[in-house]
Amino acid sequence: MIRIHFTAADFARVRFAPRPAPLQELNAAFMMAFRRDDQLLFGRWRQRLLRHLPSAVEPLGDLVPAGAAPAFLDVFGDTLDDALDSVLAVRPELVRSEIERVYAGHAAPAPPWVRELHRGDAGARQLIRRAQHTAFESVLRPVWPLVQDLHRAEFTRHALAVAEHGIAAALTGLVPGTRLRGDVWEIDAPGEWEVRLHGRGVLLLPTFHWNGRPLLADLPDGPLGLTYPAGPGLPLTPDGAAGAGGTGSAADALAGVLGRTRTDALLVLAQEHTTSDLARRLGVSNATASAHAAALRGAGLITTVRSGRAVLHRRTALGSLLAGRSSG
Repeated sequence: MIRIHFTAADFARVRFAPRPAPLQELNAAFMMAFRRDDQLLFGRWRQRLLRHLPSAVEPLGDLVPAGAAPAFLDVFGDTLDDALDSVLAVRPELVRSEIERVYAGHAAPAPPWVRELHRGDAGARQLIRRAQHTAFESVLRPVWPLVQDLHRAEFTRHALAVAEHGIAAALTGLVPGTRLRGDVWEIDAPGEWEVRLHGRGVLLLPTFHWNGRPLLADLPDGPLGLTYPAGPGLPLTPDGAAGAGGTGSAADALAGVLGRTRTDALLVLAQEHTTSDLARRLGVSNATASAHAAALRGAGLITTVRSGRAVLHRRTALGSLLAGRSSG
């Protein structure tokens, strides 16, 4: 059982990553690749992935002996370059302690380059950067547009859940088998793990290459990172990514979460409109347009201001981020 202890400040500091994290998604893909269950769905995907991995990726395997990964690989930057730079900038003492942790009790000695990394060698860190960059380009680049569309839809679903039901219901709705008992979020998992946030908050990140229990990154000096399985639960394919790249399918992904009318309203409100203008554009009554606007406003996707007798609605920066390519 995982038990995450919140304070009032922690509930106020729960945030949802606005974009997918390339290296964290890569970590999830590799974890899925080396699992031995779900052979029916993932077996062929695993074989293809492992067969085509370039040799430059091999150092990443050295960093994960016996399935234990060092915490400094948990990076939540939302661009590849920023994430790679973050790994380079990890404090030397964390690198040393994590290498010692994952190799503790391991029968085989660490490879020479890992020992150089432990000593703080800059060239060894560059070797990690090249390995991660090559792995991302080989494994995730072909499906990254689909990951982005899936993340946008999940972001929207969570925003609406918070607006309509509150943060407690939104948290327990993320992962089946979770409960909020007072200020403790309980997640079913093997073993016992107690995490006390003490005001750090939580960063929520969906992953579309992992279907196991939520993954925790409990790093110092930052929020608790919680990566949870989302999406279709099937291997992502380049064909799916290509199909998701057009404006129509992105709008369809949003509509699956918001509903078609609210999606259309979000697209229309790239420009400011009164409630009656919005109703005409959507082909609905003023009361219906007002209700849809209220739901979008509650999720932080639009703003509403009064100007004389008119009520003016417009998309927020968050709404524009979620609309993305859907707005054409």
